[in-house]
Amino acid sequence: METPAQKSIREEFLPFSRPTIGDEEINEVVETLRSGWITTGARTQKFEEACRAYVGAEHALAVSSATAGLHIALLALGIGPGDEVIAPSITFAATINVIEMVGATPVFADVDRDTLLIDCDAVESAISARTKAVIPVHYAGQPADMARLEEICRRHGLALLEDAAHAIGTRYGDRNVGADSRIAVFSFHPIKNMTTGEGGLITTSSAELADRLRLYRFHGMSKDAWKRYDKEGTPHYDIVLPGYKYNFMDIQAAIGIHQVAKLESFIERRSEIARRYDAAFGGIDGISPLKAAPYPARHARHLYVVRIEDRAGVSRDDFIRLLGRNNVGTGIHFTAIHLQPYYRNKYPHWEGRLPNSEWNSARIVSLPIYPLMSDSDAEDVIAACRLAVGSEGRQA
Repeated sequence: METPAQKSIREEFLPFSRPTIGDEEINEVVETLRSGWITTGARTQKFEEACRAYVGAEHALAVSSATAGLHIALLALGIGPGDEVIAPSITFAATINVIEMVGATPVFADVDRDTLLIDCDAVESAISARTKAVIPVHYAGQPADMARLEEICRRHGLALLEDAAHAIGTRYGDRNVGADSRIAVFSFHPIKNMTTGEGGLITTSSAELADRLRLYRFHGMSKDAWKRYDKEGTPHYDIVLPGYKYNFMDIQAAIGIHQVAKLESFIERRSEIARRYDAAFGGIDGISPLKAAPYPARHARHLYVVRIEDRAGVSRDDFIRLLGRNNVGTGIHFTAIHLQPYYRNKYPHWEGRLPNSEWNSARIVSLPIYPLMSDSDAEDVIAACRLAVGSEGRQA
């Protein structure tokens, strides 16, 4: 017979994340399949326009992933061998991998201990004669301090590329992230606030950059397939530069057209769950949620991240194991990149120089937060967390 400490809080597993897909998306995908045109075409153009209007950007280009978007953004900005790019270490691998991919050198700036947003003083201290760009990450759906970063980059003549993978719907002041950016990149992976299965989006205020990005996105061709094979098109094209196959498909756009229309309702539901978590974790010793940025912003609540403090009496990894035992899924966003094997071996001098990144890397846990969760689901998460840091949890 199970004791109360051994009995699981939930009967069914609550995943860390799950996309919200309705009949509208499903029906649109079916119509796309039946149309005979499933790659980049009219629906992709419609999706790009919907995203452009939502963000408030001058130009919006859908791409196969945010990683692809970051890659060609660096190329379009002219970043390459011999250049340095400043970025945080608390981010997904893609942010730093693309710097390596173009032959540049990543230079890590520490993050604020309680928001995990890039520290602007650390950015300024990291600038050298070889620095060409800064990539802030709008971590968890909260914006970096763009006014300060823009001022630093303007003063030093640096490009500013926003990693907005977490930030569709995030606002800095009263403007959406990406609205007035020289260049920003969003992600539509299934765990994000809206999804297209896979996929990403680049926004920019520069027509020149937008034109160059379109070339890099599809083989360097002056025309994509839609423009060549549509009844109004011609099959001729020119290769202007060596590009990639990073295009976005109408099958993806069929999902995204409806997702962007629902995005505000998705963010509101995420915010409701976050408020419930905030109220609960204020009274659970040893679990510390991230704090709000000290400037006007709207947090899009892509992630709800807590730190398992030393006084909790349980390690982060044991905390994750105990939540799993209670059928609650979790994530880690992220293990600091400079501690990952490739980067630790190639750039060993960074270890020990990013104290806030390293402290958080060992303690952060992402809890379930997505629109399909019920209030009861959220209460189960809270109960599992309370149990995990209590004496019953540690003995389980």
